[in-house]
Amino acid sequence: MLVCSCFAVSDRTLRSVIDAGARDAEEIGERCDAGTGCGGCLEEISEILLCHGRGGSVVGSRLQSRR
Repeated sequence: MLVCSCFAVSDRTLRSVIDAGARDAEEIGERCDAGTGCGGCLEEISEILLCHGRGGSVVGSRLQSRR
C-alpha cells in the first residue's frame, strides 16, 4: 500500500526502514524521503512506528516544519 504519495513510498518500504533502525519520522524521512514532502502521510508513518513498537512521534519534529 502506498503511504507517501509525494515520494511513492510503500508501507513495506517503511517497515523495512524501521527494521533497519529508524526510530522516528525524521529518521524515516532521512532514509527514504517519506514524510518530507507535503506531510500528509506523517500520521500514518506514526501509526506504523507504533505498530512496530517504536514510540516515534511526528509532533515537534523537523518534518512538521516542512509542510
